[in-house]
Amino acid sequence: MAKGGFPNMGGGNMNNLIKQAQQMQKQMQKMQQDLESKEFSATVGGGAVVAVANGKKQIIDIKIKPEVVDEDDIEMLQDLIMSACNEALKKAEKDSADQMQKLTGGLNLPGGMF
Repeated sequence: MAKGGFPNMGGGNMNNLIKQAQQMQKQMQKMQQDLESKEFSATVGGGAVVAVANGKKQIIDIKIKPEVVDEDDIEMLQDLIMSACNEALKKAEKDSADQMQKLTGGLNLPGGMF
């Protein structure tokens, strides 16, 4: 390769590209920090079960109304808990994807690129 770097690419263009990549990386780190501090809740069964997830996609709280607890129908309670948890995690995932879409302007970047 010639001493000037990549053919047909002036040094300025490559420097600008590197600066843009670094700026995007900083923005992504900030977005990740913001997401991790968010909470997403889902309520099912008419308010019988509430699950709360954080931006790290971890369940951080579950609330169950006492009147829903029926030892003769544990399966219904288990289903409500699972449904609330899954819904809260879906909300966290959707918000994460929406934020990434805004940041990348629709570019489909491979995971871990930044």
